[in-house]
Amino acid sequence: MLAIGSHSYYNIVMRLPFTRFGLPQVLIYPLLVLVVMIFLFIFFKPSFFFIPVEILLFLIFIWMLSFFRDPERKINNDEMTLYSPADGTISDIAELKIFFADDGAEQDALQIGIFLSVFNVHINRVPCAVQVVRTTYKKGKFLNAMSSDAGRLNESNDILMLRLTDPKAQLLVRQISGAIARRIVCKAGAGDNFKQGEAFGMIKFGSRTELYIPKEYKYEVLVKIGDKVKAGITPLIRFIP
Repeated sequence: MLAIGSHSYYNIVMRLPFTRFGLPQVLIYPLLVLVVMIFLFIFFKPSFFFIPVEILLFLIFIWMLSFFRDPERKINNDEMTLYSPADGTISDIAELKIFFADDGAEQDALQIGIFLSVFNVHINRVPCAVQVVRTTYKKGKFLNAMSSDAGRLNESNDILMLRLTDPKAQLLVRQISGAIARRIVCKAGAGDNFKQGEAFGMIKFGSRTELYIPKEYKYEVLVKIGDKVKAGITPLIRFIP
């Protein structure tokens, strides 16, 4: 029997492949749905709407658990390649100017935007072996994350990274909240080193992730708009020696 409100529920959840970046929501939200289902079962079982409502709540319960899933990934080890920092769909590829350094000038950069639906895995991973230079959180709006304007106007968190292998380019990964996502999680801090494809955070309930790379380097883009990508697995860019 499931012990609601006890350590039993926590132990069951933590034995499953869920991300700890999802705490406390992965514990609280599904538990609340279970409580409502039990309440309806006890007090409204004979009613006409009982079965469809219980089915709907059960589907919501399964979706909530699946949202915080953290499937095992076999990360590729190719330091000349930048792998996707998120699961989702390539929504835009553009050339623009951004600041990679606080005390520097704007640089020409390539931007690859990835839209994460509420059904995607929401774990963010570094595109290659890096050292974190800094993280910068910015308050903002909660526009639809499919829009390219979301990266400029929405709540976001920038992680400036320096590649640990040649070419030692600076990269920027931007975590962006969407219309539904209202919580950015980032465990990366200045000076932290990450292996290629290592997870550093997540965005909860639908979002957008962007990768920026300076245009000064020689590389080829391996994806196009509309492509489905997976964090740590799908190659986005390959440097040309």
